[in-house]
Amino acid sequence: MAQAPELAGELGALGLLAHPERVPAGRPSLGELCASGALDGGLSVSLDVRPDELLGPLCMRIGGEARVLRVVDVRSSPPELWVQGGRGEEHWPVPDVAALVKELNVRFRDAAQVRAIALLGEWEEARQLWCIPKPALAPLLARRRLRARDVPGLAGGGRRSL
Repeated sequence: MAQAPELAGELGALGLLAHPERVPAGRPSLGELCASGALDGGLSVSLDVRPDELLGPLCMRIGGEARVLRVVDVRSSPPELWVQGGRGEEHWPVPDVAALVKELNVRFRDAAQVRAIALLGEWEEARQLWCIPKPALAPLLARRRLRARDVPGLAGGGRRSL
């Protein structure tokens, strides 16, 4: 990365670029940075991925106590995941990926070692998700660098984790 564009430069200074050499030329968006594999914690998934398919890989990416979650059953009507965690089985109404991300962010909001998940939108026919270390949220939000669809869900209070 010879000359860091403004956003990529700030992310690099915060330690949020896993692969600075993959930063696209110009002034890439967060979605572009995620799709290129430059973001630490970035994840590109198929537009038609189901919540039950994404739970395991997403929990591994956000880390900490989220890694113990497992899907034990999937219901289609109403759309629901039956999830086993450290404190038993729960039924989550998650009809889509956005609902799954919201549920995980709420569940692990107070768990400092678990990353927050931001929905960055679509780029190159894939959904872009960013699993962000929680200490980086405040500077990203203060600098208005994080313009994810679920920013309000990243900043508020919530329930305890499983």
